[in-house]
Amino acid sequence: MSWERVIGLEVHVQLATSEKLFCADPASFGAPPNTHVCPVCLGLPGALPVLNKEAVDLAVMAALALGCEVHPHSVFERKSYFYPDLPKGYQVTQSREPLATAGSLAVGTVPNGRSIRIRQLHLEEDAGKSVHDRFSEGTGVDLNRAGVPLIEIVTEPDLRSPTEARAFLGGLKRTLQYVEVSDCNMERGSLRVDANVSLRPRGSAELGVKAEVKNLNSFSAVERALEGAVERQEEALEAGGLAIRETLRWDEGSGALRALRSKEEIHDYRYFPDPDLLPLRIDVERVARARDALPELPLERQERFVRDYSLPETDAGVLTSSRALADYFEELASHVGDASLAANWARGALLREVNRVGRGVASLGPAPADLAELVGLVRDGTLSHAMGSAVLRRMVDSGRGALEIVEREDLAQVRETGQLERWIDGVLARSPQEVERYRQGEARLLGYFIGRVMRTSGGRADPRFASELLKKRLSR
Repeated sequence: MSWERVIGLEVHVQLATSEKLFCADPASFGAPPNTHVCPVCLGLPGALPVLNKEAVDLAVMAALALGCEVHPHSVFERKSYFYPDLPKGYQVTQSREPLATAGSLAVGTVPNGRSIRIRQLHLEEDAGKSVHDRFSEGTGVDLNRAGVPLIEIVTEPDLRSPTEARAFLGGLKRTLQYVEVSDCNMERGSLRVDANVSLRPRGSAELGVKAEVKNLNSFSAVERALEGAVERQEEALEAGGLAIRETLRWDEGSGALRALRSKEEIHDYRYFPDPDLLPLRIDVERVARARDALPELPLERQERFVRDYSLPETDAGVLTSSRALADYFEELASHVGDASLAANWARGALLREVNRVGRGVASLGPAPADLAELVGLVRDGTLSHAMGSAVLRRMVDSGRGALEIVEREDLAQVRETGQLERWIDGVLARSPQEVERYRQGEARLLGYFIGRVMRTSGGRADPRFASELLKKRLSR
């Protein structure tokens, strides 16, 4: 039988606040265990929560960026379950009367993209962290994360493949980073994913039995775990059995899925309104201020780059992969006066330096005007493109400007005939067999000679001038 895969995602995103959701403890990452705690997040008797307004504003901003309707009335509830890292015995969430509903996010671009519906976005507090790998005879509990503000984003079951799920998550991360509601750092747990998957006969409208996959800490893990869950259900159905409603854990080390428990039903959590928290009311003016503060969103910006700068869609996608890179490119293009040339440098040499030093574009060093000066030196022939990339590396490492580096290190391209001829004569003298083969018709060896001349000159020879002189020398 031909099965259709049906996938929905639950994405937990840590909001970029300095304090926790219901107390003033720091929400920062990396502190010694159990040092960012207080009676509120420890759930001690008599401790009362106070809602963090900054978290509410960031959640509203995220909801608007995802096209959701922000409701003027939402309710905090207690989701009851028992686990060592949940000190109160319940988690405060908004699952049943959420902050926002009915959003969407496009996967891909017009006209080939698909819009994935977002069922709801709500606020909730994080739990602590169980540490299983530090103690040989037990498990440690770190409650620094307990009470950290999250939004949970729940999609409709609109995704149809693990690859599409990964693409959706990439677009979601990019959007949330653009509006600066979260750093979405998966290594630090700022973005975590639970995935639900089921199979149904192709053409059927009825949903199949759902399995939930947890412990997904990378987009690659999401894709591989979903492939495994699909295969697990398909084998059971093809054998004439039934798919099991279960919760699975992805083991990154072994690349395997392990059954944790049967999947909970909503009544298992005994939801009820939190008596210590009033319903959350958000007025129209607050939403309007957040809407006015929204930046141009990444897909809109990508389409504008294609339209206004005549860039290929793939280049526009790379340049809008982060808000900082898109801002850098636009300023660079204004200085250079050639969007295509600016795009080549921004997505090429600039991003190579970002990857080399492990810093973002904004903190890399050279400003757009500095890089534009370097581009100008390459464009007017003062530097070769290869030397230009080398100069950019020196700019990043030293903080000096392009012209200063070129003058101090004497890196300008050499076009003076006498010097070029000396380099060429040396190369030809060391390559008599190649010279003979060239003269017998192997014209492709010209590239070999040019490469040798460039190496001999330390990249300073003008390749165009050197090529012309080489042809003359070799024709004798």
